[in-house]
Amino acid sequence: MSTGEELLRTHGLRVTRPRLAVLEVLTGGGHLEVDEIARRVRVRLDSVSTQAVYDVLGALSRAGLARRIEPAGSSARFEARVGDNHHHLVCRGCGEITDVDCVVGRRPCLMPSEAHGFELDEAEITFWGLCPACRSRRDAETETARRANHDTENETTWPASHDTKNQTMRRASHDVANVTQRSGPEDGAGLKKPAPSRTVPVGM
Repeated sequence: MSTGEELLRTHGLRVTRPRLAVLEVLTGGGHLEVDEIARRVRVRLDSVSTQAVYDVLGALSRAGLARRIEPAGSSARFEARVGDNHHHLVCRGCGEITDVDCVVGRRPCLMPSEAHGFELDEAEITFWGLCPACRSRRDAETETARRANHDTENETTWPASHDTKNQTMRRASHDVANVTQRSGPEDGAGLKKPAPSRTVPVGM
């Protein structure tokens, strides 16, 4: 396996401590943003500016030792896997990026209908979707929301109608009782009995 110094010399680059540190960080794997690369480089070196890291990444990319990718809506990322024309899977939820090997066999999507005079050497394809972790989180949130809606419907629909029915029955019973009390006693035929008359003796 080639060392960092050998790789730099083979690709015509002067060997410097920042270049060796950045190359070491990239060969550790991943698709890293510049700030993250700079943070890891500073662990290896006493001091290095973010602009110096940008300059090193530019030199490594031009020499074919690093690859820059920039998914839509994301800042630039850099990786050490180069030369195999691989593609990427990007999660819409958390932004995780995963390598995927180039499609094998017939690849019509990688061949433009018209090259317009270009000498093509690479095709970059990005697949978008949800990673397993984000899919699990989405499904859990969906199930939680479904249960919450179901419980809300039970609390606001069935109990409300049930209570309304009970209230209506209680009011009806109360009204019947009030009417009976106001009407006075009835005879056996259901007719209201006349109030007893009072006879006043003459001459009293």
